[in-house]
Amino acid sequence: MSAAGQGSRWVAILAGGSGTRLWPLSRSRRPKQLLPLIGDRSLIQATVDRVAPLVPPERILVVTEESHADDLQAQLPEIPAANVLVEPARRGTAAAVGLAAVVIGHRDPGAVMASLHSDAAADDAEEFRHCLSAAFDVAQSDDWLVTLGIRPTSPHTGMGYIEVGPEIASSQCLAVHRAIRFVEKPDRQTAERFIRDGYVWNPGMFVWSIDAILTEFARLLPDIHGQLLEIGRALGTPHADYVLRQRYPNIPVQTIDYGIMERAERIATIPATFGWSDVGNWAELLHIAPTDADGNLVRGEHVGIDTRRVVVYATEKPIFTLGAEDLVIVDLPDALLVCRRDRAEDVKQLVERLQADSQWDALT
Repeated sequence: MSAAGQGSRWVAILAGGSGTRLWPLSRSRRPKQLLPLIGDRSLIQATVDRVAPLVPPERILVVTEESHADDLQAQLPEIPAANVLVEPARRGTAAAVGLAAVVIGHRDPGAVMASLHSDAAADDAEEFRHCLSAAFDVAQSDDWLVTLGIRPTSPHTGMGYIEVGPEIASSQCLAVHRAIRFVEKPDRQTAERFIRDGYVWNPGMFVWSIDAILTEFARLLPDIHGQLLEIGRALGTPHADYVLRQRYPNIPVQTIDYGIMERAERIATIPATFGWSDVGNWAELLHIAPTDADGNLVRGEHVGIDTRRVVVYATEKPIFTLGAEDLVIVDLPDALLVCRRDRAEDVKQLVERLQADSQWDALT
């Protein structure tokens, strides 16, 4: 029997985000997943590197938008060009996941797929693969929609949380629990309570069989499912690209979390045992990238006196600081950002202000 006939394991990597909280380095034309923010490899390259020992390149899909497709293919020469799925329009993560599911289902009807984001970091690649492999096992054995859960390191108010229910199984020595509910971005007091009660972060790492996820699309998101069916029927025909461009923009905008995960009945979670970050803003880099003795993260030339817990990203000229603490300083040829470290999450608000004024189009 061929590998496809055995229900192969696939990975779909969602790579359409804009990473506005890492402005001015991350921009709509070159978002954070294309940038080497932690090491020498970009975030999308590091994501592919982590899954490559589990899944061969021909079973890795990347879902992105047209403006990023060429850069992604240049950074990922090992991924077949046909595996870079280009969305004709941004319609949210539900549409992106659904598109990957119908393409995988067309190529390998019995497949199991993982859906991952392109712009996150994991500090233990081997343990990440262990957890992901365990999730594949659970999804292959039953019709569970499986998510990896991250044990919180802080009461982060920008994260989604999962209430962990009773243990229902074990896989590769990892406990598998029923997921009771999903809660998005609680206030700090609620987040602190969630941590005390054993909730885990929802990093958007999902694993399911193609049959299971498309069944949930049909039940919970029938409008999206109908458009996906039309796209799926055209795959392998000369009209596939035309149908995709005609149908995809009509898909309602929705996230996979709100649309399916919060409403489906058979959700399982595996509390993960690797460190993880969504690399969501400049301040978070202090926790995942190497820093100096004073806790400063420096890229470029910097001289500081009495400078602590400062992010410095300089591209053309040296940065000098005196008595600076808990700041973010990003100096690019066309833009300079200075903000308090505890306001790094709000950089998105600044970008939204710029986007509302056409004179700043070149900067966003």
